[in-house]
Amino acid sequence: MLPRLATELKNRAAVTPPTWAAFVKTGVHKERAPTQDDWWYMRSASVLRKIYVHGNIGISRLSADYGGKRDRGSAPYHARKGSRAVLREIVQQLEHAGLVQAYKNKGRRVSGEGQKLLDTLSRDTLKALAESRPELAKYL
Repeated sequence: MLPRLATELKNRAAVTPPTWAAFVKTGVHKERAPTQDDWWYMRSASVLRKIYVHGNIGISRLSADYGGKRDRGSAPYHARKGSRAVLREIVQQLEHAGLVQAYKNKGRRVSGEGQKLLDTLSRDTLKALAESRPELAKYL
């Protein structure tokens, strides 16, 4: 479902990678920037899905979800958060596109338009999977 959602977001003008996205790392636990050309759209799709699944969620919780373990040489690994600047920019773009909305002081949640988009894509994905695997047809 994420690749389909990423192509859907790529078609929207509001979700575009900023100029610095080609050089930025996604967290202090990473050594290099992402190598995929469309990583911004895949991360945007992933963030939108996480907001959909978890409900009200903020940037700090999202950065913890996208974090990892920092390689400190011979010292033990320590957990580190992901880049909050990348996530903040993605969430602001999704909010500008009308797919996410702020909720009181409790983070952000999926708007009606965003829920409609995700429900439609998940139903289409399930239909495509049911064609190749007939045992999934009972969930339609």
